Amino acid sequence: MKILVTGFEPFGGDSVNPSALLVERLAAEPVAGTEIRRHVLPCAFTPLEGALREAMTDWAPDVVIGFGLATGRSGISIERVAINLVDARIPDNDGNAPIDEPVAFDGPAAYFSTLPVKGALQAVRAADIPVAVSHTAGTFVCNATFYLARHIAETMARPALVGFVHVPCLPDMPAAQDGAASLPLDRMIAAGRAVIKACLDGNTGPRISGGTIA
Repeated sequence: MKILVTGFEPFGGDSVNPSALLVERLAAEPVAGTEIRRHVLPCAFTPLEGALREAMTDWAPDVVIGFGLATGRSGISIERVAINLVDARIPDNDGNAPIDEPVAFDGPAAYFSTLPVKGALQAVRAADIPVAVSHTAGTFVCNATFYLARHIAETMARPALVGFVHVPCLPDMPAAQDGAASLPLDRMIAAGRAVIKACLDGNTGPRISGGTIA
C-alpha cells in the first residue's frame, strides 16, 4: 500500500512543528506492507493546493493522511469532516489571513474522511494513547489541507483514501510549558502507525461511539 503522509512547517512563532517530525519518522520506519512517502507542506494558503496536488499526482498514493498541530487538544484527534471554509484566526506564514472564503470555489460544502475512522480510533486506543474522533478540523490551513486532498482525490483515476489527524504539542514546546496538553513524539509515532495499520487492515471499524454532545 502506497501511503503519502503530510505534515507542516512551523507556524505561529513556534520553532518546530511536531507533524513534520512525525511524518519524517513514519516514512523512515514504514509499517510492514506499506511504502510511505512524506511531504512537509507550507503553512500558507496560496501555495498549498499546488504543493499538495504535485505530491499526490506525482506518486498516485493509495492513501493520503495529513497530520497537523492543534495546540490545546488533549490527545490525538482523528478528523471526520473538512469544510469548504477559510476563516483565519492568525496570519499564515505568508502573512495572509483570509476571512470567510471558500477553500475551493468549485467544491461542495464539506467532505467526509474516507479513512476507516472508527477502526483508527480503536487502534490508537489499543495502544493506550489518548484519542478522540473530532468533527471539526478548524478553519485554518489544516482544514484546508484535508479539504483539498479530498477534492484532488475526487479527480484521480483511482481516488486515494484521504483523512486528517491532529496532534497536540510536544512537551518542550512553549505552549506546553504554559500548561497546554502535550504528547511525547514517540507516542505520536505510535498513534500514526496505528492509524496506518487500520488503513492497511481495511477495517471500516466497529460501531463504537465517537460522537460528542457539544
